[in-house]
Amino acid sequence: MSSTPTMSDHRVQTWTVEAIRSLGATTDVETAAAILGIGRTKAYELAKANQFPVRLLRIGRRYVVPIPALLDLLGAN
Repeated sequence: MSSTPTMSDHRVQTWTVEAIRSLGATTDVETAAAILGIGRTKAYELAKANQFPVRLLRIGRRYVVPIPALLDLLGAN
């Protein structure tokens, strides 16, 4: 039985293309940052400055990261 990675797993998770795809259509900034090797604080600084390495969607006060954008950046899409 395989488990789907969650945000709480991101610090110990080895991110494979399959694991990233299993997140669904979007993920949060913290998980995207972990995939990209960026710290949480820096990730939010980049998001607020509109400089996060991939396109972000702003929904209210929340940032959402599209998985296809992550995969494109990693050359895996």
